[in-house]
Amino acid sequence: MANALYLSEYFSELWKGKDPFDEVEKITGEVYRELDGRTTLRFELDGKGYFLKIHRGVGWREVFKNLVQLRLPVLGAENEWKAIDKLKSINVDTMTYVAYGKTGINPAKQLSFIITEDLTDCISLEDYFLGMPVEDRAGAKAEGLIEKLAESVTAMHQHGMNHRDLYICHFLFDPKKIESEQTLHVIDLHRAQIREKVPYRWLVKDVASVVYSMKEVYASKDQISTFTRLYSVDGDSRFWAAVMKKSDALLAKIV
Repeated sequence: MANALYLSEYFSELWKGKDPFDEVEKITGEVYRELDGRTTLRFELDGKGYFLKIHRGVGWREVFKNLVQLRLPVLGAENEWKAIDKLKSINVDTMTYVAYGKTGINPAKQLSFIITEDLTDCISLEDYFLGMPVEDRAGAKAEGLIEKLAESVTAMHQHGMNHRDLYICHFLFDPKKIESEQTLHVIDLHRAQIREKVPYRWLVKDVASVVYSMKEVYASKDQISTFTRLYSVDGDSRFWAAVMKKSDALLAKIV
């Protein structure tokens, strides 16, 4: 499908009679990331916050580089759009999109965008740990959050989806809510892959990324073991040996 467009009722009315792709290019706000033909920014309309990701094509060089490496290139916002729908269908908390569009036949120059609601007042699981002294992190009241983390990752993998950047900075929650009411939202889904079944190597990569990012913020061994005990897609010794080896290798790169 070369062209696609979805607008919520609010954006449909806001852009009535206008070209949504022109309107997206006019949006300004706080830029969070700008690289590889992709811009991520936060903006506000009528007192409500949103995030915009706009993709302007990766170029043929990037397309061919990925194909040579036997990987499908991420061409635009469609990945994130589909991933959000997938997560919602399996009851994993994530973002809510309010606008999505794609235009252009040339995959290297395709223009696409996705707008999601801002997860107001939320912080990442990583920032939760980093917000306290190192010596207090092992005793942090995080068991409920880590259980939700394990549940989310398990559900994702059981239903054929892997994230490819599955670090705890990509799980957001509202710290003001009591623990029983907290939800853990998976974000940053533009590289996610959806298949009938997640290949073994991608299971290892995702789970190792979670474990590495917990080690990086000095989560305790008990906190990490809570996650590994509750994750239930592949629990054999070979799998966990591969996960720990890869997580340690990732950690060694930043030391």
